[in-house]
Amino acid sequence: MHIAIAGNIGSGKTTLTRLLSKHYGWEAHYEDVDDNPYLNDFYEDMQRWSFNLQIYFLNSRFNQTLDIRKSGKTVIQDRTIYEDAYIFAPNLHAMGLMSTRDFENYFTLFNLISGLIKPPDLILYLRATVPTLVSQIQNRGRKYEDNIRLDYLKRLNERYEAWAEAYNMGNMLIVEADHYDFPNNADHLSEVIDKIDAEIHGLF
Repeated sequence: MHIAIAGNIGSGKTTLTRLLSKHYGWEAHYEDVDDNPYLNDFYEDMQRWSFNLQIYFLNSRFNQTLDIRKSGKTVIQDRTIYEDAYIFAPNLHAMGLMSTRDFENYFTLFNLISGLIKPPDLILYLRATVPTLVSQIQNRGRKYEDNIRLDYLKRLNERYEAWAEAYNMGNMLIVEADHYDFPNNADHLSEVIDKIDAEIHGLF
């Protein structure tokens, strides 16, 4: 089974992936952040590096998704390939940070890839307001994230909402991340685990 956690930058995806992996004994696949050769450059100059970054993520997540299906194990994944294509790349294009030529090239490649993979059995969407995102981004203290603009996070949130509303490729559970403190409150984690259990039992 393939479970994935979706959500904006700073919504708590990696933390929840780690906690659920430990609770259920699922194998965790994390987003390639520390070894990503484009992230620092991207936040310094989004227009110059947006296409390179999105292609890197597309390649990385395509390989990850293939590995998940081949493994035959239950895997929990930190962010999906669909978020890149339906949220991050269109947002960069709309903000004038990716050219139409590059965006069309990217999306043609995504459409080819999406025909070769299956969507997750369940997506958990961590919905968080901009103040929550900013607070969590500041708390984790990644240097390259110092340059993230508020309007960038706000636009991403709007696209996440539109994507979640239209999503029809499988089950999606929306988690109101503003109301939960997963690392420090066991009751909050238990509450979400109960919701996941109900969703998973409904899949069989």
